Amino acid sequence: MASPAIARADRRRILLRALSIAASTVPYGAAFGVIAADAGLTLWETVGFSSFVFTGSAQFAAVAILGNGGAVAAAVGAGLLLNLRSLAFGIVLAPDLAGPRWWRAIVSQLVIDESTAVATAERQPALRRYGFLAGGVGVFALWNLSTVIGAAGLQSAGNVVERWGLDATIPAAFLALLWPRLRDPAQRRVALGAVLIAVLLTPVAPAGIPVVAAIAAVAVGGRRR
Repeated sequence: MASPAIARADRRRILLRALSIAASTVPYGAAFGVIAADAGLTLWETVGFSSFVFTGSAQFAAVAILGNGGAVAAAVGAGLLLNLRSLAFGIVLAPDLAGPRWWRAIVSQLVIDESTAVATAERQPALRRYGFLAGGVGVFALWNLSTVIGAAGLQSAGNVVERWGLDATIPAAFLALLWPRLRDPAQRRVALGAVLIAVLLTPVAPAGIPVVAAIAAVAVGGRRR
C-alpha cells in the first residue's frame, strides 16, 4: 500500500511504529481467546469475534456478558456503547481515506484506537493514510493470531495479561505516540482536559462513557487555538 511519494525512511519509521503498537496488543488478544474459550465459545466463534467485531474492549465486554448468561441484546448494547468513540475516529480519518465507497467500507473495519493513533501522529495526508493502513493491518493480523493461540492453547493459563504483568503495554505504546504531540500548547490543553474529564467520570459513569465524553476537550482546545 506504499505510495511512490513516501520516502523509504518515512515508510520504515511508520512501519516500526505500527509494529510496536500492534505487538502491544498480543497479550490482550491471547487473553481474549482464553476468556472466550472459558465462556463456552468454540474456536470458530472466537475467531469470528476477533475478525468481524475486531475491537478489544467491546469483545471483552460482550463475551463477559454472554459467559455470565446475559442476553445477546445486552452484549450488543455494551459493544455499541464502548465503540461510540469510533464515530470521532471516522470523522478525523475521513479526509485521509478518500476513495470509492467500496474501498472506504473495507478499510472502515480497521478504524480502531491503534490505527488512528499511528495515522494522527503524522501531518502529511499520504503519511497519515499509510500509517492508518500499517497500524490497522498490523493490529488485525497480530490480534487474530494471538486470539487463536489463546483459544486453542492457553485455556488453562488463567488471566494471561495479569499473570504476565503486561497490563501496561498498550497504554505505554499510546503514550509513546502521544508524547511528541505534547510539545504543542494547544494539544497539551486537549490532553489534560481529556484526562480530567475521564478521571472525574470514571467512578460514576458506565464503562465507555468517560472516553467518549473526553472528546469534549478537543472542542475546548480547538476554540482556544
